[in-house]
Amino acid sequence: MTYAGVPGLVVEHRGHELRLTLDRAERRNAIDDVVLDALVAHVAAAGTDEEVRVIRIDANGPDFCAGSDLITTTAPFARKPRVGATQRRLPNKANRLIPLMLETQVPIVSVVHGWAAGLGFHIALASDFCLAADDTKFWEPFMARGLSPDSGAAWLLPRLIGMVRTRRLLMLGEELSGAQAAAWEIIHEAHAPTDLAAAADEFTNRIATGPTVALGLTKWLLQSGNGLDLDRHLHNEAMALELATRSDDFKAGLAAFREKREAEFQGR
Repeated sequence: MTYAGVPGLVVEHRGHELRLTLDRAERRNAIDDVVLDALVAHVAAAGTDEEVRVIRIDANGPDFCAGSDLITTTAPFARKPRVGATQRRLPNKANRLIPLMLETQVPIVSVVHGWAAGLGFHIALASDFCLAADDTKFWEPFMARGLSPDSGAAWLLPRLIGMVRTRRLLMLGEELSGAQAAAWEIIHEAHAPTDLAAAADEFTNRIATGPTVALGLTKWLLQSGNGLDLDRHLHNEAMALELATRSDDFKAGLAAFREKREAEFQGR
């Protein structure tokens, strides 16, 4: 499978890693429709690509992502759009990317530095793992713009940090540092800015060399379990175990256990 870059997004397929790097530093990596469509397409394609075992989302320049590029996305309208334009547009844009990130069985790692606002923040939240610089600034800009939240903010945040902290971020517009986000357990790890790249490389490689089938099934169980009763969830667990025990990685893990050594997983 081939993955092509677009203006504003650098795409690299490195071994078992698909790296998607936001590349609009002059716009603080705000995401326009071209980049958004490409992110959706590449995450969807990677979900069925046998060679991709981890997706990494990164960014060039001083900031991770300033959110949606409202100036660019509204520029095509020469006059005021008809009522319902936003409601018609979002299901095919940001509101498609976030569920896709949650549902694909390929683990996603985001590496965040500088500002991560709005959609940029939500991409970090929807990733399975987020590593950030400890001086990163996570921010929900909606109240400052007179807007209500978008791209899943009011769904993602309460499930991660509860209602009280969510109100502080969404309704009061408080900023959250990378170090504080790690302390709140809203992201996986925070590192000194000089150490972030090396830590992200090591962590991404750890996921890329892990038991890919079991990782994907575990991600599915965690996500689907949110809306299920226990009986249905246990039914899904049984099906996941059936699939996992048929994988080559399970056989490799079992052999390593018997031989008292580290397993070498091939992602099969």
